[in-house]
Amino acid sequence: MLGLGDTKPKQDLTGLITDGSEQTFMQDVIDGSKEVPVIVDFWAPWCGPCKALGPALEAAVTAAGGKVRMVKINVDENQALAGQLRIQSIPTVMAIFQGQQVDGFQGALPASEIKKFVEKVAALAGDGGLTEALAAAELMLEEGAVADAAETFAAILGEDPTNAAAFAGVARTWLAVGDLDKAEAFLATATPELVRAVEVEAAKAQLELARQAAKAGPLDILQAAVEADPTDHQARFDLALALHAAGQIETSVDQLLDLFRRDREWNDGAAKAQLFTIFEALKPTDPIVLKGRRRLSSMIFI
Repeated sequence: MLGLGDTKPKQDLTGLITDGSEQTFMQDVIDGSKEVPVIVDFWAPWCGPCKALGPALEAAVTAAGGKVRMVKINVDENQALAGQLRIQSIPTVMAIFQGQQVDGFQGALPASEIKKFVEKVAALAGDGGLTEALAAAELMLEEGAVADAAETFAAILGEDPTNAAAFAGVARTWLAVGDLDKAEAFLATATPELVRAVEVEAAKAQLELARQAAKAGPLDILQAAVEADPTDHQARFDLALALHAAGQIETSVDQLLDLFRRDREWNDGAAKAQLFTIFEALKPTDPIVLKGRRRLSSMIFI
């Protein structure tokens, strides 16, 4: 329905690392650098340090996930080009962006320094418009254009598989159409790094709340039960769930805070746990979160 598969999009890294020549230098390096920064590795088969540097450089470029490309130039086979660029020793590495050399070094470097160099070069191009695309996808989802939002979130993941906001966004599109099982299955594919991301935690909290909403009891009956017996903690807790399911989030928080005030240890601290779930599902700057956390803290530290 959303135009998404059940697995995460895989990024196509084909063409990130290529062998260049004098004939292709303009196209591969100069023109190519107008899209993303290009790292040029000048090397030779007989060069010992080149054999150590090359694989480490390739690994760092691959890890950058398409934010930078690498072109390898064998100076023995391209002596005229090496002379034109005044390559006096190898290995020599140049970073080209927008047709101009922006960085570089000579000789072998430790893997940690190579990684820093590649990350620095990759950062020159920014995020390639992913921030704007994320904002557009969020607006689509907010306005109900769920399929378009799903397609945009998936496209962002294709460009950057580590983008937690896009990953969580895909899950939230499934929640938006009420397919909780698909949302749960997709969230289960998160890598260890993504699992710890705030955006993914928020999506999980939203999934939990959605499942609770499907089981929420009748609002009017629960309200009457609490009014009849304010000490009925289970009825108050169930009322809070029903209120949240009905979109009355702030009132739901109020009921949970009241329950926590009355008996913070009830049902192994269920009121506090539920409050945290609601807070995680909302943006950290949401007034409901700010006010609710402040009130909860004042009770905890009394």
